[in-house]
Amino acid sequence: MNDTMTAAYLPGNSTVVMRTVPVPTPGHGEVLLRMKASTICGSDIRCIYHEHLGKGPEGYQDVVAGHEPCGQIVEAGPGCRRFKSGDRVIVYHISGCGVCNDCRRGYMISCTSAQYRRAYGWQRDGGMAEYMIAEEKDLVALPDELSFADGAQVACGFGTVYEGLEKIGINGDHDVLITGLGPVGLATGALCRKLGAKKIIGIDVVPERMKIAMDLGLCDHVLTSGPDNVAQVKDLTAGNGVERAVDCSAHHAARATAIRATRKWGKIVFLGEGGTVEFNPSPDIIHDQKTIYGSWVTSIWLMEELVERLVRWNLHPADIITHRFTLDRAADAYSLMASGKCGKVAVCQDEELK
Repeated sequence: MNDTMTAAYLPGNSTVVMRTVPVPTPGHGEVLLRMKASTICGSDIRCIYHEHLGKGPEGYQDVVAGHEPCGQIVEAGPGCRRFKSGDRVIVYHISGCGVCNDCRRGYMISCTSAQYRRAYGWQRDGGMAEYMIAEEKDLVALPDELSFADGAQVACGFGTVYEGLEKIGINGDHDVLITGLGPVGLATGALCRKLGAKKIIGIDVVPERMKIAMDLGLCDHVLTSGPDNVAQVKDLTAGNGVERAVDCSAHHAARATAIRATRKWGKIVFLGEGGTVEFNPSPDIIHDQKTIYGSWVTSIWLMEELVERLVRWNLHPADIITHRFTLDRAADAYSLMASGKCGKVAVCQDEELK
C-alpha cells in the first residue's frame, strides 16, 4: 500500500478537485477501507457540487466527498469487536454520538449532538478516494451475494426508500404512485415491485429516466409530468386513485399530485429533500382521511434488514446504475449526475469497474 492516495473534493462551483493526500491510519474502533464503489446522491449535487448551500447536518466542510461508500477492510484499528481485515462492508453514512435517544434507536441520521454528529462526505472524509476511515459502529456487513456497487446503493438511496416504504406499508392490495424517477424513484419502483405492489405508476419530466423505469420493469405506466396527472392516475386506477404515493421529486407540483392522486384512507410519504408544497388540508387530506409521512434516511438496523431482504429477493440495486467511472474521472461522474440524464452514477475501483 502506498503512503498517499488520490481523493476528490467539491469546491462548490460545479467542479471536482483531485488532491493527493496521506493514506489515513485507523484509530480505536475504526477501520481502513479499500474503496470499491461510491455512488453520487442528489443531495451532493443540490447542496455541495453547484454551491455550498447546506447548513448544520448538510454543511460541507471541505472533506473528501461521497456519502454512499462500500468497500473492503484492509486494516482494523485497536478495539474493533466484530469486523476484521478482509470483511466486505457498507458504511451507514452518518456517524452519530451513539448515546443520544435517536442514536440509541439506530437513527444516527437524527443524532442531536452538534459536537459528535458527523456525516461521511459532509463533515468527515467520505468514499470518493482510494481509501477511507470508518467507525466500526457505522458498518453493515455486505453478503457475498451482493456486489460492492449494490452495497453503495444501500448506504443511502435504497436504505432511504426502504424506511419510507416501511412507514406507509406496501403489499399486493396497493397501487403505488411514484413522483420523480431519479435514482431514489427508481429504487422505489424496484422495492415496491418486490414488496408486491399491484400496479406502479411513475411520473417524471426526463425522458432518459422515464425510459429506464420502463426498460427495467420498475413501473407499469410512466406519465410525463403535467397538469393532468391526477386525472391520468385516476383513469389508470378505475377512478379511485392509488393506495400509496411516494414523492421523490421535492417539486411542489409533483408533491401536490402525490397527495391528490391518493385515494381515501391512503398514505403518502415524502422522501425528496427541499422545495415546498401547497395543498388545502380539508379536501386534500382531512375529509379523505389521508396520512402524510416524512422520512429521512433510515436506521442502521433497518439497513441491515434491507440487506437480508435483497439477498432473499435476488434484488440488485446496482441494476439502476447506468454509468461507472474511475476515480480519476470523478469530475465527469458528477457532471453527468448533475445533468439528470442518467440513472445512478458510481465511482468504482478494482472489480467494480466493468
